[in-house]
Parts: sequence; C-alpha cells; structure tokens
Amino acid sequence: MRSHRLTSAATAAAAILALAPAGAAAAHNHRHDARPHGLHAGACKVKLLVAPRLLTAGEAALAYGQGTCGSVAAAEQTVTLYDHPAGAPGFSVLGTTTTNKEGLYQLPTGALANNTAFYAAIGATRSPTRNVRVAAQVTLTGPPETKTLFSGIHTGRRNAVTFSGTVSPLDGGATVVLQRENAIKGNEWHAIGRPVLVDSSGNFSITHAFAVPGASSIRVIVRSNHRNIASPSNVLSYVISQAQNPSLTIESATDPLAFGGSTTIGGTAAGLANTTVTLLGRVAHGKFLPVATTTTDGSGKYAFPPVSPGVSTFYRVQAGGRSSAVLYEGVKYVLTAAASASSVSSGQPVTFTGTVTPAKAGHAIYLEKQNAGNGNFHVVAIGTVLADGTYSLTRTFFAPGSYVLRVKIPGDSENGGTASTTFPTTVTPLPSAKVPPEAPTNGGLPPEGHL
Repeated sequence: MRSHRLTSAATAAAAILALAPAGAAAAHNHRHDARPHGLHAGACKVKLLVAPRLLTAGEAALAYGQGTCGSVAAAEQTVTLYDHPAGAPGFSVLGTTTTNKEGLYQLPTGALANNTAFYAAIGATRSPTRNVRVAAQVTLTGPPETKTLFSGIHTGRRNAVTFSGTVSPLDGGATVVLQRENAIKGNEWHAIGRPVLVDSSGNFSITHAFAVPGASSIRVIVRSNHRNIASPSNVLSYVISQAQNPSLTIESATDPLAFGGSTTIGGTAAGLANTTVTLLGRVAHGKFLPVATTTTDGSGKYAFPPVSPGVSTFYRVQAGGRSSAVLYEGVKYVLTAAASASSVSSGQPVTFTGTVTPAKAGHAIYLEKQNAGNGNFHVVAIGTVLADGTYSLTRTFFAPGSYVLRVKIPGDSENGGTASTTFPTTVTPLPSAKVPPEAPTNGGLPPEGHL
C-alpha cells in the first residue's frame, strides 16, 4: 500500500511538472492580465518580494522569492517576472529566471523610471502583486551658491532670481513648487511663490524675489501626474543679505564659518576719518546689541578684532549717525562620518556613524545616495542627532551594483548645513536563500514637507 506521504509527494511533483510548459511558452512582450489560475486546488504558490520599495529613477530593485507545491519546492522551474509601470497599458514580461533546488529565485529589475507594480509567475500560478514607488530625478539650477543675493527686504523685485530645472522621466504638466527651508531642527520646508508646470520637454523655470535676509536653502518639489511620487530636487544654499549702504559698508573676511572658526568684520565709512564705529549683532529672532567698537583710520576704513560666533549671526555697524546694511554671517555645523563597510551583500545593512558639532538633540540628519546620471544626491535614510552629538544611520541595499553615499546635516535657524565626504559602496550578490525581506523601516520617508 502506498503511504500517505508518498501519495502527497507524488501529487506535488506532478503539479510542479504541470507548471513547466506554461512557463516556457511565455513570450518576451506577452501581455498577461489574467487572474491566477490555481493548479490542483491551489496546491502551488509563488512568493515574491521586491526591494527596496522606494527608490529614485535610474535605480534598480531586486525581485526574489520562492515557488512551492504543497510541502515540495518548485525546483528548476522557469519564473517569469511581469511589470506594469505607471502610465503603461498593462503588465508585460520584464525577464525570466530559473528556481534553484529549493525553489528560490532572484532577478534584478533593471533601472526603473516610474511607480511600478510587479508579479512573478511559474506557469499559470502567479504571486501577489508588489509595488515599488519611484521618485523622479529633479535637477535645480540657479545663481552660483558662492554668490550673495542682494535681495533684502527693501529691494523687492529688482533683485528677483530665476531658478530652472529638469524632470526625468519627462512629466509634462506636473506641478513644480519652489520651497525654502524654515526649520528649527532642519527638516521643515514651506512653499514660496506660485507653482509652475513642467513643460512637454521636462523643463521648468521659476522667478522669485526674496524678502528676508539670512541663510536660505532652496529646492523644488515636483508633484507628478501619478507616474512618480512627490519628488524633491537637489538643494541650493545661499546667504541673502541686504544691499550695501555705500556710505557705510560692512564685509566679512570669511563667510560662512565652520563652527569654532573666526572672521574679521570691516568696511569703509565714506568721509568719516578717525570716527568711532560700533558693531552690533543679533541671532535669529533676537535684538541687535553692541558687540565691539573701533575707530576708522584717516581714509574711513575700519576693522574689528576677530569674532567667533557660535551660531549664525546678523551684524551691522553704526558710525557718524549712519547704519550699514545687515550682514549675515553663517556658521556651519562640523560633521564627521564613518561607514561600517565599503562592500556589503544584497540585503545586508551598512551603517554610518559620526558626530555633529555643536550637538543639537533631535536635529534631523540624512544619509544620501548619488543619483544615477546627474551627480546630485537624494535622501535614502533619516535619523536624529543625540544629545551628545552622535548619530547612527542604517540603510539596506538589495540590487547589486556600485553606489556613492554621503551623510548630510541640513541647516536651521542657528547653524548652516554641511555634508561629509563621499563613500563609494559596493553591493554584491547573495544566494537567494540568504536574501532577507526588507525591513518596514528601510523604505519609508516622511511627508513631503519634511522630506
């Protein structure tokens, strides 16, 4: 008499054999919109994972999983991976691979451009659908970041600035919003000016007049027509000061400063020889208070002893009944960073640790990855600075390849942002049996106002 175990194994083996012809018949551009057809009352199933769940256009994900029939692995079976990019008419074949003796498989997706749905099939048995969200690559250009924008509160439209950029993949008609960072902890953005639309060539242009002096981090966010998630651009950093008063100028020898550094503030009081000059300073939302005094020379020039502000500070001088424009002296965070490894396997985390000076507990800090193609960076992990100034950022990469990573702390009302040196990182393939599921915390980012 045949045992129950042998009967079950034979049934499962027959089911596996029944899978092969249908899988082998799949053509490269075959449209597959049918619902799954269960074999042997649903005895067979295909498991699919796709990681990471969130990426930027031009990056690849890794599709992997297992086929089984009852308690028996679907060994050496053809697996067909189907994808449906947003905006396409339906699912089509992305690629094929073969399961190993444990029924396991993996297949890189190749570069993705739009939000994409996937499923895998062995014969007529298909997996559940998995979704990957894709941000567009948004490039923003403007005046050189080393140039001071003289567009203070009294100059208005005369010093309007034009920003332009591109969106890839093309997304004509998508909404572009210019944003300025306005943060206590370096992770809040608000819209400035009116939104514009991306044109049919993927370009946009926005003109804006600044009204408030100080440090200014500028970006745009593109709200797609359902093809991509809300996609931020690279960030441009400026120091915006009032236009000079030609009768009493004020300048800094070094701007911005790294925390702990010093600078000399000086200028010229036209026609005021041997006259007392008073330096006044204030921090954000504070009041101007005297900092130092000095005397002009015979030609009206003056210079104060070096100052070493701990936070970004507004300065102005007074002499002979005159007041200078407001000078904004930025003070940047000092950042250290180290990576746990320069090479990791698919699905294995890499951790970045370091310090931020001055320490500000709860301040946002980013791990960024360089875009494929345009050299800009985008956020892939977010952490916070601890009270002692240390931080730790972890990210798990799945698709094999080469990556360029860095750590960046964004600026705030007290200190300017800064980025670490770059870290070339290699992700190597791992046998299918050892690739873990993606952790829930690996693929999420905060709402767009904090992104």
